[in-house]
Amino acid sequence: MIVTYFGKACFKIQQGETVIAYNPISKDSTSGVKPARFGAQITLSSTHHPEYNGVENTSFGETVPFVIEGPGDYEVKGIFIKGMMTDVVLEGKKYINTIYTLTVDNINLCFLGTLGSGTLAPEVREKIGTPDILFVPIGGGDLLDAAQAHKLALSLETKIIIPMEYGDDMQKDALKHFLKEAGQDAVSPIEKLTIKRKDIESKNGEIVILSS
Repeated sequence: MIVTYFGKACFKIQQGETVIAYNPISKDSTSGVKPARFGAQITLSSTHHPEYNGVENTSFGETVPFVIEGPGDYEVKGIFIKGMMTDVVLEGKKYINTIYTLTVDNINLCFLGTLGSGTLAPEVREKIGTPDILFVPIGGGDLLDAAQAHKLALSLETKIIIPMEYGDDMQKDALKHFLKEAGQDAVSPIEKLTIKRKDIESKNGEIVILSS
């Protein structure tokens, strides 16, 4: 499995011929991050907001994705996806944020989306379980800040933590603060994460920073 980051909360997950897009940035984004465009078979959008719902950017050539934009249970191309609802207030407006869990190549992924609270409802916590890879916002403001994000990641006992939402439009030095919270100040960014199930076993709360 290969994980690539495109800024904000946008990721590309590729396993063989299957590509999953997560929170593609739309053309109406005001974050200053250029929207990425690539073909995907499955597109997940956590929040109906221009920073996270650019699903049109994941159609490419003859590839048109199956789009998931909210809570529920789904099966697409043999991949089981669970979407769990939380609430978030962005720029003074209330939105639904969907937390997604799915398994790719026997690796359990959890995307927290635009989570704004470090406390999860018991039923949501139970459905999340113990993810192998956790994608967590750390930039503060309306979303989790560095301390909240690290505390939540620890409580979920995840093996690999991938931070997101720490660009220039978020709190200053959010990534630096997050690494300090985790005691992993020396972590350097990598271009993409290439990982297999056997690589996961030895990990315990390891932070992976992906350059966007």
